[in-house]
Amino acid sequence: MNYIDRTSSSRREFLKQSGRVAAATAVAAGAVPHVHAAENNTLHVALIGCGFRGTGAVANALAVRRGPVKLVAMNDVFSNRIDTSLRNLTRAVEARYDRLAHEGYESQIDVPDEQQFVGFDGYKKAMDCLKPGDIAILATPPAFRWAHFDYAVSKGLHVFMEKPLTVDGPTSRRMLETGKQAAAKNLKVGVGLMSRHARNLQQLHQRVRDGELGDIFLMRAYRMHGPGGSVFSEPWPGSPSELLWQIQRFHSFIWASGGVYSDFYIHIIDHCCWMKNAWPVTAQGLGGRHYRGSWVDQNFDSYAVEYTFADGAKLYLNGRCMPGAHFNFSSQLHGTKGCAIASRANDCGGPSSIFSGQTFDSSKRIWQSETPPDESSPYQNHWEALIDAIRDDRPFNELQEGVMASVVSSLGRKAAHTAREVTLDDVLNSPEEYAPGLDQWTMDSPPPVQMKDGRYPVPMPGLVTDREYPM
Repeated sequence: MNYIDRTSSSRREFLKQSGRVAAATAVAAGAVPHVHAAENNTLHVALIGCGFRGTGAVANALAVRRGPVKLVAMNDVFSNRIDTSLRNLTRAVEARYDRLAHEGYESQIDVPDEQQFVGFDGYKKAMDCLKPGDIAILATPPAFRWAHFDYAVSKGLHVFMEKPLTVDGPTSRRMLETGKQAAAKNLKVGVGLMSRHARNLQQLHQRVRDGELGDIFLMRAYRMHGPGGSVFSEPWPGSPSELLWQIQRFHSFIWASGGVYSDFYIHIIDHCCWMKNAWPVTAQGLGGRHYRGSWVDQNFDSYAVEYTFADGAKLYLNGRCMPGAHFNFSSQLHGTKGCAIASRANDCGGPSSIFSGQTFDSSKRIWQSETPPDESSPYQNHWEALIDAIRDDRPFNELQEGVMASVVSSLGRKAAHTAREVTLDDVLNSPEEYAPGLDQWTMDSPPPVQMKDGRYPVPMPGLVTDREYPM
């Protein structure tokens, strides 16, 4: 497929035919108005952050059964990402684990040039193209989530936002407060923890609640594979600006994403806590940087964290991004009546199974999940549930679970980076903010961390214990 040039005649013709004039809409105070059958019930969507996951979320939104849904505005700090996202949404895509097969959504895309906004303040302009009751998709690196969510709620918009939601205490507290405002306005809030919408895990969760495993006393979570995403970075090449380069390489920087720990491990941590129906209260852990070469990122490439719940139960998380090492990407539960495989592969891959005893011997399997073929994508299931809640005006607010899963991820990350036992309250109530003043940034702003002597600051366990890395 040829790259879509912003000045190409074919695209100009398409945009000319489907152009829509942006207009700022005043938000009425109070609840979002209901949509009635006699009205135009098209839900308009603005995409903030046009990378891979944001584009995938739009594809899921446009594919819902209870349409119509239309993409009408986009924002990113990189113009080429807007172009690439539009290209991928309008071309045919083969079926994959995280998105549907489709022939392209050109008829559901109405994003003329004047509604493609580049820059840090473009999220406001994109949301201003919507009316109350429409949907904002927030898919930038998580550092920006609190500012974008706050503006969406002020505009009376329903929200879908990617995980993690936060990487530090101050932004977590802000998000929780804004979530209360969203609930008061009857706004629906979806958070991209899709494991909770995987049919195999939903079935297992119900059986755990019904007592089939007894009391869960141990859970094991593994995500061990080679390097992925932007977890390891060579030195800044000099362009684009250092701030924009760090945003491009967001997995490499704790301020932007919480690093590999928060961005990669949150799914498997979240669904284990969901099975336990509790959040851990403390964590201790370790990790290290191996074979680093010229990489300048802030990540460890191996982590081992022990989470402890209020009843003494444990969750052991083992994470590794290292080439040539043993692969394991799964989760298991152990209870007083038996054990279970939650995710057999990847973040939430089925089937889930329950076994008698404490070994995963197939001869001792007493139950296995079954997923209808048309409900095999947890990403699509998630969007169907969100749109149904909007259409039927039913409660749907995943904000608190999303924030707490993010805080628990930060808890384990900080425990490993400091080599100290850390409590959940320590993280949630911490005054330390990793990207202060982010809502005022421009394209010329300096990054929150800067290179010194050819390196960025990295965790120093046991030496620096009051924060995750030296300043």
